[in-house]
Amino acid sequence: MGGKYCGARRKRGWRGLAAAAWVLLAVACSAAMHWHLRRESMDRADERLVSMCEERARMLQEQFGVTVNHVHALAILISTFHYEKLPSAIDQETFAKYTGRTSFERPLLNGVAYAQRVFHHEREMFESQQGWIMNTMKRELAPPQIEYAPVIFSQDTVSYLARIDMMSGEEDRENILRARTTGKAVLTNPFRLLGSNHLGVVLTFAVYRPDLPADASVEQRVDATIGYLGGAFDVESLVENLLSKLAGNQDIVVNVYDVTNASEAMVLYGPPSLDDQVPLLHVSMLDFGDPFRKHEMRCRYREKPPMPWSAITNPLGTFVIWMLLGYIICAAWSRYDKVSEDCRKMEELKTQAEAADVAKSQFLATVSHEIRTPMNGVLGMLDMLLGTDLTMTQKDFAQTAQMCGRALITLINDVLDRAKIEAGKLELEAVPFDLRSLMDDVISLFSSKSREKCIELAVFVCDDVPKVVLGDPWRFRQILTNLVGNAVKFTERGHVFVRVCLAENSNVEANQFIHGTMNGKDGKVESTANGAFNTLSGFEAADRRNNWQYFKLLLSDKESLLDDLDGENSNQNDSERVTLAISIEDTGVGIPLHAQDRVFTPFMQADSSTSRNYGGTGIGLSISKCLAELMGGQISFTSRPFVGSTFTFSATLKRSYKDASADSSRSLSGALPTAFKGMKAILVDGRPVRSAVTRYHLKRLGIIVQVVNNMSAGLKAFSGQNGAAISRERAAMLFIESDFWRPETDVQLLNRLREHQNGQLSDAPKVVVLVTSEADKDKYGSIFDIVMCKPLRASTIASCIQQLLKVEMLERKENQNRPSFLRSLLVGKNILVVDDNKVNLRVAAAALKKYGAKVHCVESGKDAISLLQPPHCFDACFMDVQMPEMDGFEATRQIRQMEMKANEERKNKLASIEGSTFVECHLPVLAMTADVIQATYEECIKSGMNGYVSKPFDEEQLYQAVSRSVVGTTESAV
Repeated sequence: MGGKYCGARRKRGWRGLAAAAWVLLAVACSAAMHWHLRRESMDRADERLVSMCEERARMLQEQFGVTVNHVHALAILISTFHYEKLPSAIDQETFAKYTGRTSFERPLLNGVAYAQRVFHHEREMFESQQGWIMNTMKRELAPPQIEYAPVIFSQDTVSYLARIDMMSGEEDRENILRARTTGKAVLTNPFRLLGSNHLGVVLTFAVYRPDLPADASVEQRVDATIGYLGGAFDVESLVENLLSKLAGNQDIVVNVYDVTNASEAMVLYGPPSLDDQVPLLHVSMLDFGDPFRKHEMRCRYREKPPMPWSAITNPLGTFVIWMLLGYIICAAWSRYDKVSEDCRKMEELKTQAEAADVAKSQFLATVSHEIRTPMNGVLGMLDMLLGTDLTMTQKDFAQTAQMCGRALITLINDVLDRAKIEAGKLELEAVPFDLRSLMDDVISLFSSKSREKCIELAVFVCDDVPKVVLGDPWRFRQILTNLVGNAVKFTERGHVFVRVCLAENSNVEANQFIHGTMNGKDGKVESTANGAFNTLSGFEAADRRNNWQYFKLLLSDKESLLDDLDGENSNQNDSERVTLAISIEDTGVGIPLHAQDRVFTPFMQADSSTSRNYGGTGIGLSISKCLAELMGGQISFTSRPFVGSTFTFSATLKRSYKDASADSSRSLSGALPTAFKGMKAILVDGRPVRSAVTRYHLKRLGIIVQVVNNMSAGLKAFSGQNGAAISRERAAMLFIESDFWRPETDVQLLNRLREHQNGQLSDAPKVVVLVTSEADKDKYGSIFDIVMCKPLRASTIASCIQQLLKVEMLERKENQNRPSFLRSLLVGKNILVVDDNKVNLRVAAAALKKYGAKVHCVESGKDAISLLQPPHCFDACFMDVQMPEMDGFEATRQIRQMEMKANEERKNKLASIEGSTFVECHLPVLAMTADVIQATYEECIKSGMNGYVSKPFDEEQLYQAVSRSVVGTTESAV
């Protein structure tokens, strides 16, 4: 008890010290805020003082400059109308009257006077002409000197200056000399003006002959001087008038100084001294044009700026907040023990939740294995059954059962994918793949369904999208398959349009593009004159942003053979990452407004009627959303009931400069032929979106396409009218959309084109009609050279054109024909299949024998080990993972140990034989498993396996596993 009591006292002591430190810290922070706010207030006052002082200095300079300009104008007037004019147009009366009437233009000058330059040898003649004798400033006779500057014209206000030689005063003489050498207005020292007793200066300006050049030298200016203009400048009146017009004049004190002599600054305006108690002062330099004199304006506040209330209230408020925060911290500290106990309980619950998650994953793995194992037998046996002679009814039954089994496997895979995503165990691959070929493959999956429904199904990939990207093609394909499959399933008329472009090239803001949905609230698509819409099929679409005007911005509409047909020209970007925006637009039933918020919820349909009419589990969109987020993107949709839906998802991939077709195990599709590059074709289609899609597929083959609206325009294009002639370097083709074919008129045009093309039938183009239904083939087969059923794919177009034009094409690589390549890999090979399920043994043996392999089957890992004791005659082993007594991983480990021991013994034996070559024994072992969660590639490698094949067998998976592991293993036997 004593120890606990001492501990409590120490704890209270520490809390008291912490509270005291907290209060001191609060006081320090409040004081710092107070001084900071005071400093900010002083800074703002200083900025205001600077602004006002600079404004007054600028206005003072401007007004002085205006006065100088008017004096300059008066100098030009004198040089023009007085100099060497006999008689002169200006006399004293005229000058006095003119300057008096224009004195308002020079409010800063008390008066203006003009002194003529007179040399000593001209004095007698000058005085005789003027009728008076020059006097000095003291009203005495001017003594002889080299030159004089007697005032001959003066304003009435300064008439006392008449007859006075301005060169007789020492300071005036100095100003006159400086004025004529510099060509600028010069100022005297400040002095008290007569009459007003204000401080002022004398402004002196030299008057030159009219012929003085602009870039005259000092000697030229002195020689060209004919006289001088001067005037008294009232500085005090100028500043006083200026300040009276400005706001805030009562807040500041303004002083104007002449600081030509920095040690003895002379006050031109303002009190003689400043109050040193006012801390703020600003000095603005004044430029009156005199290069020899310096002036400045000094401004200060009349009173010290008051302290703002915020400098008092804010620190007090901060102190109160600190105290409240301290109280909260103390209250939280007092409950620390309770919170610690709660955390301990949460850790226990977390451990239990993790254990439950592991149990769930194990349960899903077990269920997956137990379901997929019999399904492997069902699908395998059905495949074997379809390989036998069956009646049409029996074959239909077997195919239906096989289709249902594959649908069940797809559902299982979706559920397991969802489980892996929730468990965070789904990882994406990073392999190069051809994006355009993948899009074609996805479209081909739904071609039969679209033809059956007579709907337009098309894909378009923008030119600036890279040809080869680095990512997970299987998961990317899974998203597309889900979205396109839903679009085809829920569309009964119109079209399903898949478009791929770069997200940064979209003219929609990123947040609108990803999250923006209209969902039936004013979404309209631009329509044409005949009531149809500018979409793929002419039906209205849900998302008005996917209209023709927006689609045109994504097209690279260049008719040049220099176009990069693979879409690689525009991809020379410094960024290695590329964000794709993929939209799937349909004109189906749409999604009801009340159900749109649960579209991505797993196992949920839009409503019960939709589920009954169309079927489905409602998990595909949920998985697509998760996969898109794993790829660094998002998914959204726009839907309008009875109009259609547009799903849009983005994915961030990497640019790849490696040809995807170079890896035979990863290539999804073969490279397109180049035999059609440079050919010309004309497309008759009045729908701009659909014609752009057809051009896209033809451009991938190197075919240059010209689009026209009707057959008449197409005939003109072939005949060369309107400058639209098609080159005859290669055989031209004519593609016609079936809904723009008018039999009553177009047949005659087509016959005329065939019969009269350059007078030779052989020059007539090959005519291809594009239809959406298989039933249309018989309808148009007798009219056209070939009928091509959509959806269009570059590879199918190439096959049709090759058949039509008899163009020789390079043979495809052998690895593009999967069955024949598998046969070349497996024919004659001895394969051991290990599985405890007899049905799976039969299925696996039948699948391998199909490609010419010799198969031996055993039902346990121990039997496999006994058969694989070196030396043995097997080239490969397919090993089931989950087996009683000994699983596949343990059996593989023992096989590798036997191989290692045999290799060591054989190596030692051959070491004593000269010229012998040692070949290591290594048997390719491929796992066969239905556990798609735990049987990962890393686990197989860890146990010594070379790869795995999931159950039920799939030709694509079997091809990849065999091509990676069995190639070059003919010397596996020891």
